[in-house]
Amino acid sequence: MGRVTHARLPESEFAGRRERFAARLEEAGLDAVFLPPSSDLEYLTGLERDIPSFGQIAYAHGWVAGAFLRPGGEPLYVLPRMVVVFHLEGREPGDCVVVNEADDGAALFAQATRSLGSPARLGIGARTWGETVLHLRQALPAAPLENVTPLVNELRRVKSELELELMTAACQMAEGAMTATAATVQPGVSTLELAEEIEHQLRVHGSRTPSFPTHIFTFGGEDSRDSTLRTATEPIREGEPVMFDFGAVHRGYCSDFGRTVVCGEPPAEYDRVYGTMLAAQEAGRAAAVPGALAREVNGACRAPVEEVGLGEHFRHRMGHGIGLDVHEQPFISVEDETPLEAGMTFTDEPSILWPGHFGVRIEDIVACAADGGRRLTMMPTDPIVV
Repeated sequence: MGRVTHARLPESEFAGRRERFAARLEEAGLDAVFLPPSSDLEYLTGLERDIPSFGQIAYAHGWVAGAFLRPGGEPLYVLPRMVVVFHLEGREPGDCVVVNEADDGAALFAQATRSLGSPARLGIGARTWGETVLHLRQALPAAPLENVTPLVNELRRVKSELELELMTAACQMAEGAMTATAATVQPGVSTLELAEEIEHQLRVHGSRTPSFPTHIFTFGGEDSRDSTLRTATEPIREGEPVMFDFGAVHRGYCSDFGRTVVCGEPPAEYDRVYGTMLAAQEAGRAAAVPGALAREVNGACRAPVEEVGLGEHFRHRMGHGIGLDVHEQPFISVEDETPLEAGMTFTDEPSILWPGHFGVRIEDIVACAADGGRRLTMMPTDPIVV
């Protein structure tokens, strides 16, 4: 469910975030909000999320977990006893209602909800459990529930200097893992083995966990290998471009990184296509200035690929926002009309997937700035041939 990590960031950082959030709530006419354990709650309080697992961890009254926040007040946490004992090492995070296994969880949750007074409008996180929502409706039948995640996102999308430092450290972890793994791209190795080595190196370089499922793959149409598919154990061949897509986590902040590695002699036209991809990345970076619309930046990134007739093989968007989540809004994509602001962080990740030939991709993180995106990733973008 989470761990309190206030020691990792100054308490003043969280207090300042909650103060700004309270102002947004008042502007929106919301009296209080409930947030489950999530990146939003971690951003506002420091309650660290657990590493996700494929199987679901569950406790008695697990649906109560989260915190109520309201303007002018401190967070009120409601947590199952086992979360406090095993995830928080027995330390209650401030004002906390602890729900024991034999307790009437619904009654205690309703009591905590009503302690807010009589809110006319209540905000909830977008990923609040349905069971929690039903109990909120029972406790406050007259209060409409509204999605508050967009309000938190408006605060989260522009990063402070401290946040940029943490994200830069996460980028360095990914770069270190790539540097340590590149030489292992040899004929006969499988994409599964490469993925395992990347994740080992991420841990060696200090990452808490991969920021998303590591993806190592080749592309040639039907003749492809992919670490996430049944072809994961098939050996790569000499001269076959291998694409890396992975990220690290540092103090809750994510990186998302990519390079293409070729073992041996690259295929015909590789230099031309790789150069086009680099031109696309640079065009997107240069366009990432305050006031530019997200879709315009995406268009700038696509333009060099379109100009050489490979536009249909640029199947992805230029990128996405990134921070405490590896995918955050705004998206640097054709549909997104968001004006960029200085300090927004997002990926610059053009790829060209050419059926019957090969694929290339690259990915770095940039922060919107007056003279174009400032790269948080420092690893050179030159072709990697081993």
